[in-house]
Amino acid sequence: MSYSLLSSSELLDIQTLGELKKAGYQSRSIKQELRDNLIVKIKSKENIFPGIWGYEETVIPDVERAILSMHNINFLGLRGQAKTRIARMMISLLDEYIPYVKDSELHDDPLEPLSRFAKDAIEEYGDQTEIAWLHRSERYTEKLATPDVSVADLIGDVDPIKAATLKLPYSDERVIHFGLIPRSHRGIFVINELPDLQARIQVALFNILQEGDIQIRGFKLRLPLDIQFVFTANPEDYTNRGSIVTPLKDRIESQIVTHYPKTIETGKKITEQEAIVKTEQVGMIKVNELAKTLIEQIAFEARESEYVDSKSGVSARLTISAYESLLSTAERRALINREESTYVRISDLYGVVSAICGKVELVYEGEVEGPVIVAQNLIGKAIRTQFLNFFPDPEKSKKSKINPYAKVIEWFGSGNEMEMPGDMTDREYMARLKTIDGLDDFVDMLSAYSGVEEKLFMMEFALHGMAEFSLIGKMSLDQGMKFQDLVSSMFSGPGEDDYDFEDDDDDRKPF
Repeated sequence: MSYSLLSSSELLDIQTLGELKKAGYQSRSIKQELRDNLIVKIKSKENIFPGIWGYEETVIPDVERAILSMHNINFLGLRGQAKTRIARMMISLLDEYIPYVKDSELHDDPLEPLSRFAKDAIEEYGDQTEIAWLHRSERYTEKLATPDVSVADLIGDVDPIKAATLKLPYSDERVIHFGLIPRSHRGIFVINELPDLQARIQVALFNILQEGDIQIRGFKLRLPLDIQFVFTANPEDYTNRGSIVTPLKDRIESQIVTHYPKTIETGKKITEQEAIVKTEQVGMIKVNELAKTLIEQIAFEARESEYVDSKSGVSARLTISAYESLLSTAERRALINREESTYVRISDLYGVVSAICGKVELVYEGEVEGPVIVAQNLIGKAIRTQFLNFFPDPEKSKKSKINPYAKVIEWFGSGNEMEMPGDMTDREYMARLKTIDGLDDFVDMLSAYSGVEEKLFMMEFALHGMAEFSLIGKMSLDQGMKFQDLVSSMFSGPGEDDYDFEDDDDDRKPF
């Protein structure tokens, strides 16, 4: 029977080098192994990177081409673009088990041993050399590049205790304590945020990538390591913290540029997949598609905002955290009101401000405005953008003979106001929205919905959208929002007690 046709249990039964040879085992480099297994998966039309959305026509084909070319890879992209996740998923392209010389530090290939230990063992025991098996999950090593990373960490150093114990000189390779890279022999080695690695440490990788040797403490050791290198880097790092030295970049054969989701639908798939929805929230909170869309729209608005640093990017983690906060905001309200279930509201979006603040890097103008104000503005812009997908353009409606917004505007223009506290009960929420004259009929006429709860959501959405288009006024309260006539909101700023009129009595003029 061919070695490739043996089952996992049959492989694990092989215990010696002789049995391994008899089974027909042949050495194969990791890059060849990745290539061969990728070819099989492509032919069978298997999804190689499940759960990676939006890269089907861009990044994933580039990754496949790099693997087929047996290249080392550098993923270049902003934060939260699944660079590390793709690297981790490359494990699925490895064989489930590979044999190695038992107890060897470098997991030496029994037919092509590298270390002195493995060579001595095979020379002494021959076909009776003991064999062990390495699972693919153990063939992945990841290191975050930080300023304190040393050559000893990555490559190795002389171990004086080992030298003394074995009574060997420092020039003997048996006294070396191998670092992470040699220990990743026959595996995938990932360095995250490569530009953060000091230039002198990057230089130490040259020979490993190209010549296959390492240099430790003044003596050179020929060690043709068999490693699939994967690096990740952020373009921002090139200017802010460091850079990839040119000769190292030249030795990384494929550089693959990642990107953020290009559509709302792709973003929703990622968010729903990654967000942690608690068991209690599943039955308690109902979320409609528009609420999910608004969460994604916030991220799209942030990536275009003049207040947000575009070079830092807006991670997909923003929408994940925001969605989790949205559910928790609704859950908290239900718990306060002792309601067994609830439906998300537009006002719940303002409960995700804290999730937004920690995920965006602001430029100077944004810092002046303040992260909370910027986050609230992003929510407002998201509502404004999505509003046009459900209701007529307010600007065009002003010029038409029949303005669908007129009745609601007139209600507020008559001096009516409506406070919408965030923690209202569902019954009070419905009563307040129904009180606004014309809002019910407006939603019935222009919006499609299913059920009373979604209709109330759309009514509140219409209110917020009208405020974003300056048809009515909106102001923040400590516990929610207040909607009123636009003119009234312009004059309802800080109270008189907030101003100091003592020195400017003479400057005030009668109206």
